[in-house]
Amino acid sequence: MIEKKIARRMERIVPFYVMDLLARAKELEARGRSVIHMEVGEPDFTTPPQVIAAGKAALDAGHTGYTAASGIPELRRVISAHYQERFGVSVDPRRIIVTPGASGALQLIMGILINPGEQVLMTDPGYPCNKNFVEFVSGQPLPLHVGPDTGYQLTAELVEAAWTESTRAVLLATPSNPTGTLISREEMERIHGVVKSRGGSLIVDEIYQGLIYGMDGYTALAIADDIFVLNSFSKYFGMTGWRLGWVVAPEEYLDSLDCLSQNIFLSCSAPSQYAALQAFSPDCIEILEQRRHAFQQRRDFLLPALQDIGFEFAAVPQGAFYLYANSSGLTDDSFRFAYDLLEAEGVAITPGKDFGSNRPEQHIRFAYTNGIENMAEGVRRIARFIKSR
Repeated sequence: MIEKKIARRMERIVPFYVMDLLARAKELEARGRSVIHMEVGEPDFTTPPQVIAAGKAALDAGHTGYTAASGIPELRRVISAHYQERFGVSVDPRRIIVTPGASGALQLIMGILINPGEQVLMTDPGYPCNKNFVEFVSGQPLPLHVGPDTGYQLTAELVEAAWTESTRAVLLATPSNPTGTLISREEMERIHGVVKSRGGSLIVDEIYQGLIYGMDGYTALAIADDIFVLNSFSKYFGMTGWRLGWVVAPEEYLDSLDCLSQNIFLSCSAPSQYAALQAFSPDCIEILEQRRHAFQQRRDFLLPALQDIGFEFAAVPQGAFYLYANSSGLTDDSFRFAYDLLEAEGVAITPGKDFGSNRPEQHIRFAYTNGIENMAEGVRRIARFIKSR
């Protein structure tokens, strides 16, 4: 029998553990168990009705074929108008490349920027797939340990200290997953200055930009035109299954992005693109803002409720829909804690192991993508589990 050979990069691309945990949760539910979900970063709100109606209309109108690789012109113009209306930033629609989710945007960006062996700096803890996009092009992800002292974010000083001759880019996320923290505009400007002075590229993930609480957000596009900014219709717009996102890129990279997009994706889903045109309509934004306020109320319920049963938080997260809890007072193995909790009490949470090597055994992520009533029941079950150990 001939041995099957798998590319060596797969030794470095690890599974997304929360998906295994979700699969087990679904198994328990299929057997009739009640499971409270606080593990997956997917809003529990369905896509707004205006968007659904537009998707159906697109199908009825026969929009079922390929589109331009960079996206339909109408959607690129609407996204451009969004930046002008919300942030006062003028973005040429040509600079907007529509992608299959923000993941598609990152795949394109890494594909055009990173040569084998070149480094991309990012945070640890951080979204687990980010480093795998770098691995996919045989680059070298360099996660930097960050903590409460910097709001779990990179700073200009950290970037400068970590930069080497092999460093090609810095990847930031604001708000971030798993911590929900932000980078101030002033710090973003300082980081951009360091990256530009070294001849590198700055990549800013803004997919949770619409979910900021108690303050106004900003876009990195207001700082400079040479920053790659990516966003998504999944989180704020509630369109996870439509698989649609975008990247705003510097002018000199547009041809390369379009070429690579043609070769990898051909194009994004046509019905999804036509549906997304309605995502920016005033009546849809009104619904989305109501949901944003609901997420803030959920955060304000869940954080003190978890503190009351022994979890610790360095700061109140200002965005996204995650709480990254220090669980060291309750367990020295958050991975085992999460799986035992699911089996014993039917509560699904995400262990820190998914987010890097920065003390993962001491941290757990809670996603407040569930209603307050369900989360209250989840907290009661967790408290019972803790008392039984």
